[in-house]
Amino acid sequence: MTDYLIRTDAALETLFGPVGEASLRKEVDFLHPVYRRWIEASPFAVMATAGARGLDASPRGDPAPLVRVPDGKTLLLPERRGNNRADSLRNLIADPRIALLFFVPGIGETLRVNGRATISVDPDLLQMFALGNARPKCVLVVTVEAVYFQCARAMLRSDLWRTTADLSAVPTAGQMLAALTQDEVGGEQYDQALPARQRATLY
Repeated sequence: MTDYLIRTDAALETLFGPVGEASLRKEVDFLHPVYRRWIEASPFAVMATAGARGLDASPRGDPAPLVRVPDGKTLLLPERRGNNRADSLRNLIADPRIALLFFVPGIGETLRVNGRATISVDPDLLQMFALGNARPKCVLVVTVEAVYFQCARAMLRSDLWRTTADLSAVPTAGQMLAALTQDEVGGEQYDQALPARQRATLY
């Protein structure tokens, strides 16, 4: 089995071949105006962080634009209420590196931003992201280091935006909790109450 493991860059390059020119030239270290337009259309991103407790990748969403772009090297991302685990934020305190993968519904390409983030509770920043009377808990100030779009092949292979998928085999939140807690938490009542609870605690 170990004879078939890839362990070096050279082995990877032999396996995949040379990098195409477009794949190299699409990466920049700032928010080019065309990338800014793309980001401002995005209501959703996956945020990746790393820290002493391990890795974290978790979703972020708001009405577009999810983030604000005050200049070509900065993104502002609101952190709204959630489950209070704050895994991503704990990681950022230990290690400021961050990666964001932005999605636009119906679009195959995604946009990736790598950088470093600080956590701010500046009242002006919090007010900038207020929705009604609800302000985020804090705002991530991301200093951009690399930006590039990723092609649509993964989306095409997965058919992600298909709306006719059969979801009957996918376990619900209540079912997953019940299975993981020996029926101490979750179940059918949890699922029935969840939509109203989510609406009431969205912000």
